[in-house]
Amino acid sequence: MLECTKADWKLFREKVPGWQEAYMARLNKEYIELLQGDGNAADKFWALEKRIKEDRKSPGVIMEMRRSTMALNLLRLLQDGAICEEDLQGFSEDVRDAVIEMWKRWRE
Repeated sequence: MLECTKADWKLFREKVPGWQEAYMARLNKEYIELLQGDGNAADKFWALEKRIKEDRKSPGVIMEMRRSTMALNLLRLLQDGAICEEDLQGFSEDVRDAVIEMWKRWRE
């Protein structure tokens, strides 16, 4: 797996809290829409409970912060839509290229 530089790791640790906050804000809006939608209260409650259970697994909500898995975490954030390709700006070219290549393969 790709070894990240100290600068990459520092940048990653700085950016993750903001990315997660923005992702969870988006999830909250989706939850509100679900709750305000048509249907009975019980169905909406259980649909929300199921959705939260699934969303809790996303790195946009929680992730193990390890330098050795930074590139994989960036890939997972891209896959979940918590970040976009432009959010990789500032990382080393090696990290950006590796993550974008993995992301392209995943999308195929």
